[in-house]
Amino acid sequence: MQLPTNLYGPGDNYHPTNSHVLPVLIRRFHEAAERGDASVTCWGTGTPLREFLHVDDLGEACVFALEHWQPGPDDQQFLNVGTGVDLTIRELAEAGAAATGFQGEIHWDTSKHDGTQKKQLDVRKLAALGWRAQISLAEGLRSTVALFRVELSQQKVRL
Repeated sequence: MQLPTNLYGPGDNYHPTNSHVLPVLIRRFHEAAERGDASVTCWGTGTPLREFLHVDDLGEACVFALEHWQPGPDDQQFLNVGTGVDLTIRELAEAGAAATGFQGEIHWDTSKHDGTQKKQLDVRKLAALGWRAQISLAEGLRSTVALFRVELSQQKVRL
């Protein structure tokens, strides 16, 4: 069994309240940029750490694992799939704002709960086999925002 980290990319859910952090940030910043808003409010303090993996990298990792991973009899039957790199939600919000062209201020609603402070996978087992994620967060954000905009214009975005 493979356990991925926070995933993003094609096919994501961009619902304003029922989606994960990255797609909701993309939607909020895109809409704010389109309207010319001066600010966007994000939930929490922005300090929790999260790790993000593009879905295409997950697909590659699954194929790689099928071809290269043979768990031993004493090995736990799971393999963490991720980048092994985390960033703060604040850094993620700033990257999302930049990727969408939003140039206003980011405010933080600290009355909203932050959630778990750190969610990062130990990916050493998969790295030892020779696999590493290839899509950087910056590259993945650019392509995801571009696809979001195309799908939005075609009314194909999961909202």
